[in-house]
Amino acid sequence: MSLVGLNLKKAGLKVVSNDAKTSHLTFAYNPSELSTEKSAKWNRPTTTSAKSTTKPQFGGSEPQSVSMEIFFDAYEDVFGDVSGDVKTLFEWLKPTASSLSKGLPCPPILAFEWGSSKILADFKGYLKHVSAKYTMFRANGTPIRATASISLEEVPDEPAGQNPTSGSLNSRRSHVLRDGDSLQSVAYREYGSAAMWRSLALFNGIDDPLRLEPGSSILIPSSGEATRLLEGGGNA
Repeated sequence: MSLVGLNLKKAGLKVVSNDAKTSHLTFAYNPSELSTEKSAKWNRPTTTSAKSTTKPQFGGSEPQSVSMEIFFDAYEDVFGDVSGDVKTLFEWLKPTASSLSKGLPCPPILAFEWGSSKILADFKGYLKHVSAKYTMFRANGTPIRATASISLEEVPDEPAGQNPTSGSLNSRRSHVLRDGDSLQSVAYREYGSAAMWRSLALFNGIDDPLRLEPGSSILIPSSGEATRLLEGGGNA
């Protein structure tokens, strides 16, 4: 999608959940384009009595992903240095200090801001990938221009005002395991932390997480429930 006409205000990323050394990053130039995608999983159970094919059954949604290219420029600043901005992006890939101290490593959750643009108004996600290239330097080696390609992955908001112990298990979101899936990979995709696999195991009553059958379904607790399961040793 082209964003050429939306350049009246500087775009940037802002930390909206979990702590970070730097809470906001403003781009030198607004992105000329960005890509976003999301997919849903639909399963078709097989049966010998079907005349042609069976009806699809909803198996959950994959997280929305967003990718863009960011430009940093300090050419006109005598003391400018873009390495700090690039370092911030790499710092945002790491678990926050407070989450590490609790034994539940989680990344900073980011939002994309660009004036009154509504393209990603409801999107919140963690930084999944960063690739940076320095393109101009001063005589002393200080980098003054850089380009970074980044991708973010959605972290959904928890529904407000819901008692996690009162909801029906039938109403919870499920995930159908595919070849190569593990509780660790599902936990990282859902919560941004592979360590949360224990919550999935506790919530689903899985005694042996190494014996998961592709095609089987597990229920996904909210991030709040998952945290309480770990902290309470099994009580959500």
